[in-house]
Amino acid sequence: MKYGARNQVKGRVKSIKEGNIMSEVLVELPGGGEMTSVMTMNSLRDLDLKVGDEVKVVAKAVNVLLVKE
Repeated sequence: MKYGARNQVKGRVKSIKEGNIMSEVLVELPGGGEMTSVMTMNSLRDLDLKVGDEVKVVAKAVNVLLVKE
């Protein structure tokens, strides 16, 4: 599969919270960091994601904000 996003990192599904329509998938990254993806329940089922699965996190954003407080 080809895609235009260049920001990619492999990780492992740490937890999945299922709602009625949406789900939240927490991915543990190498080095201990985490990223969360929110997707429809249909997408979760289509991907057949389960805790422990290895996945690739692909991020493409128009805006990336840095905040220094």
